[in-house]
Amino acid sequence: MPAGATVVKRAEGFTLTELLLAMALGLVVAGVVMQGLIASGRSGERLALQMRERTFQRRTLGLMRAELGAAESWQAGSGTGAACPLAGRTAVVQLVVQGKTIVYSVGAAPSPIWRGMVLMRCGPAYGLAGELSSGAAQNRVMLDGLAPAPEGLLVLEEAPGLLRLRLKQQMPLRGGAFLPITMEVMAPAPGG
Repeated sequence: MPAGATVVKRAEGFTLTELLLAMALGLVVAGVVMQGLIASGRSGERLALQMRERTFQRRTLGLMRAELGAAESWQAGSGTGAACPLAGRTAVVQLVVQGKTIVYSVGAAPSPIWRGMVLMRCGPAYGLAGELSSGAAQNRVMLDGLAPAPEGLLVLEEAPGLLRLRLKQQMPLRGGAFLPITMEVMAPAPGG
């Protein structure tokens, strides 16, 4: 190197502008990833809710199907034999099983712990061996979050001796939206 010459060294590293651009790009990527995680969490939450409520619907429809299969008679709509106060709920179907009246009704919940409209069963309880008890009729919530009447529970006569039972729930989600969950089964009509 010649005497008196100055050596200019180039500074290594990133400039402030490059660092700010990299940081902004990193924030955008992090935001997109967070949006994806949030959407995935909501989707999982909806799926879990749907699976849980379908299990409840399956159990409820299974009980109704079994009672219809064992019933001596049935009547759509309001009957005169309800042993429990309906409290403004609409009777959907009335059955006579082993000489005891069972009424399924849809309407307002009996207390604020239930979500929206409810399906209630008024009738004798079952004993440990699966038989109807001889005790007084009980009014019990079978399912909550039902769609408003008449869609909450429909009992339709498809053909002589064959009924279609359809349950429809509207489960509340975050943001005020509702998740509709519907299930239906075929059941034998008493006397059919």
